Amino acid sequence: MLKQTIGFLGAGKMAEALARGLLEGALAPPEQVVMSDVDPARRDFIARELAVRVVDDNKTLAEASDIVVVALKPGVVRSVLPGLADAITPQKLVVSIAAGITLAELEAMLGEGTRVVRVMPNTPCLVGSGAAGFACGSAASKADADVVAQILGAVGVCFPLPEKLLDAVTGLSGSGPAFVAVVIEALADGGVLCGIPRDVALTLAAQTVLGTARLIVETGKHPAAVKDMVASPGGTTIEGLQALEEGHLRAALIRAVEVATLKSQKLGKK
Repeated sequence: MLKQTIGFLGAGKMAEALARGLLEGALAPPEQVVMSDVDPARRDFIARELAVRVVDDNKTLAEASDIVVVALKPGVVRSVLPGLADAITPQKLVVSIAAGITLAELEAMLGEGTRVVRVMPNTPCLVGSGAAGFACGSAASKADADVVAQILGAVGVCFPLPEKLLDAVTGLSGSGPAFVAVVIEALADGGVLCGIPRDVALTLAAQTVLGTARLIVETGKHPAAVKDMVASPGGTTIEGLQALEEGHLRAALIRAVEVATLKSQKLGKK
């Protein structure tokens, strides 16, 4: 269990997911979690659902927290964070999940010596199956990295990486859920084309993707080995695979990750 009080600047879906992970994973009791939000209805919901302390003032949250999780939109971060520099002392750890805001920019807003870790989570953390990367700032310690790994580990898997690779993490696991959702939708459409009722086809498609992912993760098998388990000589699967190759599915997915990464790099330079 973490000993620090953890405060969330912003109580949106991602912040809620991280807080739930802390509580359900017994990493922190409700009295060690504080959340702030500008929306009174959202504050009421969080207080009711999570039973954590909720405040309407960001400075109060920063002063009360040992770990400050910045869960605000990038534009809001740039307007809010500089005003909290006095409250966020070097004794506090700042964990930012704001897309596109670099460690250098965060450190400049908060002052020299501030311990900052930048995180790129993804939406499957809402169901405890997230995939995240994180990078540590110049003043962050190994202990700080370990704490962040604990927090992210409560809602999925995470990897410490050089900051320059976080744009690639954005392109892969950040944007990836949308790419996989299109694959699931297309598989379901194929089932409907072949006569399966829409609701059944969608469930079969989603469960197939879920099961295949678990098979790869839990057995450690390479995706090619899993493919070969199904693709018997002269069978149905190998013909389907030929159609995918003709449609350049593999190249399209690789390109999707690449262009999403490049877009993330551009956003970070604004």
